Amino acid sequence: MVCLGNICRSPLAEGLMRSKLNFTKFNVDSAGTSGGHKGEAPDKRSIEIAAKNSLDISQQRSRKLTVEDLEEFDYIYVMDSSNLTDVLGMTTTDSQRQKIRKILDVSFPGEDLDVPDPYYGGDQGFVNIYKMLDQVTTSIGKELESKEN
Repeated sequence: MVCLGNICRSPLAEGLMRSKLNFTKFNVDSAGTSGGHKGEAPDKRSIEIAAKNSLDISQQRSRKLTVEDLEEFDYIYVMDSSNLTDVLGMTTTDSQRQKIRKILDVSFPGEDLDVPDPYYGGDQGFVNIYKMLDQVTTSIGKELESKEN
């Protein structure tokens, strides 16, 4: 799960995805394209909306996406078009490029929708992205679990 700073959207997506997959079969992580918040906990508003929905993301720490991530992970979901451009710019192979997709394309194929960055907005923005990410991670979880069976 990838966003810009790895403190708002991608930590929520990581927490949601972890809650929907068998942790013995799947490795879920999140990162940012900027690295500007390296080592920081998620934004308190992300932690709060997660906690209200019985998820604890408070122990996550921001990190920058690495070239190694492009090899290690089978699926890389980005939150918006800017993240997509940044991550594709890191790739060196077609195999890496094929792993990357905008997360909302799962639920809304062909619509080119972004998960908006709630950082500069109010609490409602975090509620809204939580709902978006909850819906799409449910779809991803079902898709991935069916591939494992």
